[in-house]
Amino acid sequence: MKSFHSRTLYYQVPVESIQQRHISCVCRIPMWKSHRSYPSRNPPPPSNSLLNHRKLTLEMSPCQHNTPPMSNRIDTTFQKLAETNTPAFVAYVAAGDPNLEKSLEIIRGLADAGADVIELGVPFSDPLADGVVNQLAADRALKAGATFPKVLQLIKDFRETHQTPIVLFTYLNPIYTYGYEKFHADASAAGADGVLLLDLPPDEVAHNAELAAREGLKHITLIAPTSPDERIEALAKQSEGFIYALSRTGVTGAQAAPSTAVGATVEKIKQHTNTPVCIGFGINTPEQAKMVGELSDGVVVGSCIVNQVAENATADDVAAKVAAFTTPLIQAAKGR
Repeated sequence: MKSFHSRTLYYQVPVESIQQRHISCVCRIPMWKSHRSYPSRNPPPPSNSLLNHRKLTLEMSPCQHNTPPMSNRIDTTFQKLAETNTPAFVAYVAAGDPNLEKSLEIIRGLADAGADVIELGVPFSDPLADGVVNQLAADRALKAGATFPKVLQLIKDFRETHQTPIVLFTYLNPIYTYGYEKFHADASAAGADGVLLLDLPPDEVAHNAELAAREGLKHITLIAPTSPDERIEALAKQSEGFIYALSRTGVTGAQAAPSTAVGATVEKIKQHTNTPVCIGFGINTPEQAKMVGELSDGVVVGSCIVNQVAENATADDVAAKVAAFTTPLIQAAKGR
């Protein structure tokens, strides 16, 4: 069996295809068989596990739960921003890119530049919802030695100096391999505030009790523009932290501008929830950031920031260069 630690498979699956309840997708082989980047306990998969099936239906949304919502840094941040009617700026980078030391400098620099939330990608060899820019970032991080325990240490080091909320952007396989309940407990203890689990449908959680743990982390809802109205209502009503609404279809990347219909999407979501709605995908200029910030509660920018990391990976001042590039986007998103 090939180890995916040394080679990334560059294929893309449009996010809206993952998000829809009835779209079927070939499931990846469980990481205890195929991936060596995340050492952990290696339990045999339960006979009724969703990972045992070669096909499954996928949708991006938080796990269903019965516990009352907990206040954390995400809630506090959006509450403060709402007081001044200021949109949030959510900055995405891959943890450990180009290496762990520089990655810490980069996320500190983004926080100092004014990013309200750091979306931290957990390096994974099979990031099917990501475009090539973020795939390459994950590959660089894995080759530089990033593992999930090291990502946790990165968060702990960040917490020594900053209280900016951190949302982990990841897929089910690395979490399931690490231990689902253990992931939530350890990530929360390290200082993470939320998780965006791209390929775990809440419908599947109802049939797998092992996937119900959510210790200390807000599960961020992701809603695609192709979601039908009844699905938007269901997802919005169970949302927490903030909702990540896609500005367009496709995978992550700055290759296409946000759709002009994002305002209508936000209005549709807000009919069913008071949870803040942030817009992402395809935002890579101050003009686009300003437009989206005027229509939503927050702007999510990722691939163009990650591309700056790639272009300056060998520079000693990569963190300063990334912050300098991002600052005009932050200012534009906030209408400054």
